[in-house]
Amino acid sequence: MNLSVILIIGAAFLAFSLLVILLGGPSVGKAKSRRLANVKDRHAASTEAVVAAQMRKTIASGVAGNARLSSLMPRRELMELRLRQTGKNWHLSQYMFWCMGLFVVAAGGLLAIRAPFALALLIGLMVGIGLPYMYVGRLIKKRVAAFTTRFPDAIDLLVRGLRSGLPVTETFQVVSQELPGPVGEEFKGVVERIRIGNTMEAALQESAELLGTPEFKFFCITIAIQRETGGNLAETLANLSDVLRKRAQMKLKIKAMSSEAKASAWIVGALPFFVFGIVWMMNPAYLAGFFSEERLIITGLGGLVWMSLGVFIMSRMISFEI
Repeated sequence: MNLSVILIIGAAFLAFSLLVILLGGPSVGKAKSRRLANVKDRHAASTEAVVAAQMRKTIASGVAGNARLSSLMPRRELMELRLRQTGKNWHLSQYMFWCMGLFVVAAGGLLAIRAPFALALLIGLMVGIGLPYMYVGRLIKKRVAAFTTRFPDAIDLLVRGLRSGLPVTETFQVVSQELPGPVGEEFKGVVERIRIGNTMEAALQESAELLGTPEFKFFCITIAIQRETGGNLAETLANLSDVLRKRAQMKLKIKAMSSEAKASAWIVGALPFFVFGIVWMMNPAYLAGFFSEERLIITGLGGLVWMSLGVFIMSRMISFEI
């Protein structure tokens, strides 16, 4: 039997085994213990018991999906934070399963069309690791951009609530109900954390670490300073809203001015790969030496390194911090 066929069968078997492990249900004993704990929590009398039950549910929901494959990933906390930043209810084990599935599909498909093993392995790793990571990063950027766009409106709503006499926590509740999307979700999370006993500073700091945007950090600093020194919080937040709107306008102006340089960077970076793919489709034997001859392999890797350095330098030249 051909080696490529054996590898495809082995990869398919591995993917099926991972699917069975991930989707397999819990044991009968664990399910019984969990049901007993849920009944006990529902009939808890004291406030401390209710808070403890809520914390157990929160911890269990976060750990249940990450108990198997997630222990194999390095820097697991960083990846878990990225998945939380997407706003989706995704677990780390699901992310790893999709990475492995994409690797199997990409590498197996290339081996099926008799591509070189090194090329299939390299492209499979790039697809299996790069595509999910880029997709998660794109979701994070999209959510952060949506939050940043609507955040000045949330601050204006807070200002109107404070001027009408509402306390800060009540204005947070109003924002979570009136504004949809990431802004409402984050303020709803802040309100829920305050209700279970966290301080306002701790609740806001957790959202600031999750979002990682300077705009929300400015907001947290403003709230913290006002609670320590006093003053007119409504006026301070109104000034902050004006600053954030001007900051967004400056970002759009810089984006428009640097769009030509970004397009040039994309074209220069993608052109060698495009030409390589076209030549490979037309005459595979002409480029087969890049995967078998040592000198051509070294030359190709050197070209990739130098091209990566050039793209990196161009990306830093058109990257501006405001």
